[in-house]
Amino acid sequence: MAYKVFIDGSEGTTGLQLHKRLAARQDIELLSIGKELHRDIERRRELINTADVVFLCLPDKAAVEAVELCSNPQTVIIDASTAHRVNKNWVYGFPELSAYQKKAIASAKRIANPGCYATGAISILYPLISAGIMPKDYPVSINAVSGYSGGGKKMIAAYQQGGASDELIYPRTYGLELHHKHLPEIQQISGLGNKPLFQPQVGNYYAGMAVSIPLFPALLNAGDIGSIKEVYKEHYAGQSFVSLAELPADGFINAGRNTGTNNLSLYVYGNDEQIIVTSILDNLGKGASGAAVQNMNIVLGLEEEAYLK
Repeated sequence: MAYKVFIDGSEGTTGLQLHKRLAARQDIELLSIGKELHRDIERRRELINTADVVFLCLPDKAAVEAVELCSNPQTVIIDASTAHRVNKNWVYGFPELSAYQKKAIASAKRIANPGCYATGAISILYPLISAGIMPKDYPVSINAVSGYSGGGKKMIAAYQQGGASDELIYPRTYGLELHHKHLPEIQQISGLGNKPLFQPQVGNYYAGMAVSIPLFPALLNAGDIGSIKEVYKEHYAGQSFVSLAELPADGFINAGRNTGTNNLSLYVYGNDEQIIVTSILDNLGKGASGAAVQNMNIVLGLEEEAYLK
């Protein structure tokens, strides 16, 4: 049996990645819409209601409008925008949060695919808060760097045009008003009482992401490096894509280590007074299209790792 899948917004970075991942699958029939019809509401309505699974790779407003086109109660919608990530009526698509979360995804009709930075931050924060080690009012600070593919077509074109300017050679900090769009989901899904301080950067490379959060044992309810590592080992035991990693022998944590995969690796390092936890993932993989395929596999009752390992 081939499941019918429609990607609404297939010309964006995530949409193109999804198409690439799904096009060769024998268990998937991709429903297509011509470029001349991608704004045709009735044609989109027809495809949305014909599909078993619809991926929305659209701006927030357009994603909300697309959901309104769906009248088929059996159609599963996986939204890659930020529009529904803190909506209580949608299931947050991070199956490694808990066994409950994976079961919720398996029975859901509306799944909000997590943001890339949010995936990295929540993978660090949620286990500590749920274990009672990090207080909910802990002053969380997040520093992260991503490849330029996370910025979409315009940013990709700017970096890839012949001879990038001197300005683009170096890492660039952005989101200077400290209101990044991933903050609401980081706070809500992690269980934090306060909004984190978040400083994102973009680097002169295509894909790969490092998200780091400092921990001060004196401000935690408990924990040193050893016990923090045990929390992550226990929380992610048996997971296919998220795991605690050993520190590299050369002393460098590479933001591109998991590029091209759906893996997320956690590193815990520091000393008795200061600890840092860093998550490494592909912003286009576990941070976007890879996670979307993983959620689709779960909701369709397929092997979770199908076409992702």
